[in-house]
Amino acid sequence: MFHPLNYKNIVYLRLKFKMMESTRQRIIRSVRAVSPGALKTSWWLIRIMFLVTFIITILNYFGVISWISMHLTPFFSRFGLPGEAALAYVSGYFVNCYSAIAVMISLNLDARTTTILAVMVLCSHNIPLETAVQKKTGTSAIRMVIVRTVSSLLLGWILNLIMPGEATLPSTGVSEGMKMEFWPMLGEWVWDTIKIAVPMVVLVFSLTVIQRLLSEFGVIRFIARFLKPVMLFFGLPPKTAFLWIVANTLGLAYGAAVMIDEVEAGKISAEDVDLLNHHISVSHSNVEDLLLFTAIGGILSWMLLSRWIMSLVLVWERRLEQFVGKRIKGI
Repeated sequence: MFHPLNYKNIVYLRLKFKMMESTRQRIIRSVRAVSPGALKTSWWLIRIMFLVTFIITILNYFGVISWISMHLTPFFSRFGLPGEAALAYVSGYFVNCYSAIAVMISLNLDARTTTILAVMVLCSHNIPLETAVQKKTGTSAIRMVIVRTVSSLLLGWILNLIMPGEATLPSTGVSEGMKMEFWPMLGEWVWDTIKIAVPMVVLVFSLTVIQRLLSEFGVIRFIARFLKPVMLFFGLPPKTAFLWIVANTLGLAYGAAVMIDEVEAGKISAEDVDLLNHHISVSHSNVEDLLLFTAIGGILSWMLLSRWIMSLVLVWERRLEQFVGKRIKGI
């Protein structure tokens, strides 16, 4: 005999199965969509790490790093850094964090020194590309370059003053390199680079997939609804919450398309996006980049909180400028 309750249970189970199947398919589709890009980025990371670390190793072997350090140490010692840290800073400034990290792992840096240099790179990495993105969303390119460069140097100087520990200038290991046979030295370079490259590639790929899944299932927009108090604390309009999350998870370069679309669609005003740009200029990509620098010895709390404080200062200073400008126009 047909029982209606059994029929309802069957329909319910079928709907539940379809929903689960749909979720599974969305996950598979998302992973497939980002895998080519994630693998491409990972392969690029491997190549840049091996290339840069190889160049640094050769320069170190022939004493070039020692010469650079001797000439630049007087300036970089103001930040508690050795002169060869300039190689990592300049590489990050014009390229990205990956290239800076590739240089940093070739240097003999302790946790304190790594943290200070990481903060400086995080504030002012990939300047050409990221400045173009911020200009596209309506903020002065020249102002962003100045803000990010000055912020990186100022934070490096302040951290050197307040961080626990001594501002010791680490040895580059040049003398050891000159004593070591050339081929054994290269073998040691290959092994040391592999030990760092493998976990970093796994981290990059995993984070890329996770970020896509959060976006696919609307988690990012859902979280944005509850960030109003955080936005107000940072001096940002609540409507910037979604773009704030995009910048903090995807970064400026990867999140450029989303940010530009939101601005061009008129979902955020020019004044509001200008405030957001001042905040994220020194504090963005606070998932992948922070974990990468933590993996090579940086102290996460110092790297994150120092830039949040700087971004807080930058936004409220910009708000003061806007307020004064409106009062002058009103007069």
